[in-house]
Amino acid sequence: MTAQTPAALGYRMPAEWEPHSATWLSWPRREGISFPDSFDRVLPTLRAMVEALVESEKVCVNVCNGAHESEARGVLRGLPMERISFHLVPTNEPWCRDHGPVFLTRDLDPKLAIADWDYNAWGNKYPPFDLDEVAPTRIAEILDVPVFYPRMILEGGAIDVNGAGALLTTESCLLNPNRNPNLRREEIEQRLRDFLGVREILWLGAGIAGDDTDGHIDDLARFVSERTVVTVVEENRDDENYAPLQENLVRLREIKIAGRNSDSRREQGIDIITLPMPKKIVREGLRLPASYANFYIANTYVLVPTFADSADEAALSILRECFPHRRVIGIDCRELIWGLGTFHCLTQQQPAV
Repeated sequence: MTAQTPAALGYRMPAEWEPHSATWLSWPRREGISFPDSFDRVLPTLRAMVEALVESEKVCVNVCNGAHESEARGVLRGLPMERISFHLVPTNEPWCRDHGPVFLTRDLDPKLAIADWDYNAWGNKYPPFDLDEVAPTRIAEILDVPVFYPRMILEGGAIDVNGAGALLTTESCLLNPNRNPNLRREEIEQRLRDFLGVREILWLGAGIAGDDTDGHIDDLARFVSERTVVTVVEENRDDENYAPLQENLVRLREIKIAGRNSDSRREQGIDIITLPMPKKIVREGLRLPASYANFYIANTYVLVPTFADSADEAALSILRECFPHRRVIGIDCRELIWGLGTFHCLTQQQPAV
């Protein structure tokens, strides 16, 4: 570990739409807790996700051992396996966005690095998480890239960046005492600046109902360009998501960000595009955090969770306008959302350098 921060060394976290060399996944374990009594029903969705991803970029899959790899290969049989690599990086659960590495890039060699944030399974909710916690450093060893340790708990789904100095996050997650009770807001902001190379921290309020992460941004609002954010809104005033999503919309309308050039500090408002919410999904008495904002931007595809809902096509149409040069596809996530996450939660992009 170097004493200098990544930002001081010229590193930054690229936007998700910038070119990838690969997408990383952590294959779920049958004995894991993410898909109680429904593991086999989730596998076709995982296959459909990988089938789209391999057309776009290489896919790197974390597995626990040879038997786990064989199980994954069985699900993926028939896909172009030369585009898929398996890596001995044991994990507890499949949510690679949150436990996986946050990749950083710069123009100088070494161009790629990893920030290994501390991880406690969303506020110590789901032990054990010892394997997940060390996964980023294991991947850094595989790739032979530098690794930085911010000494702060942070999940990848809690942040979204525009690649030009701005970062979106939520107070309900990052300021939750179950994450970093000894850090003040200003200290958290400074770690984000130091280890992700951002300048502006843009705070939204609360997350959606059923989200056990305490309000990850990737279920709420996402940058789709340097100055454009898509954000989910609930039209039903009687729904518990209506008020918090309206509050987030008000905050977004008040946000101003500077341009990419740090010498040009003239701030301007952002462009806001609203996405609908699917109808309330309840399973075994539990409200599930279904959201179209949990899409994943690959090199040539955008993978969007759908829920056999009347709003599916509207959400896909909006996102197709946002990504005219990518193929925007919907994949049914009614089984996957039982694990309380969808495509963005499962993936972690490795930037091309």
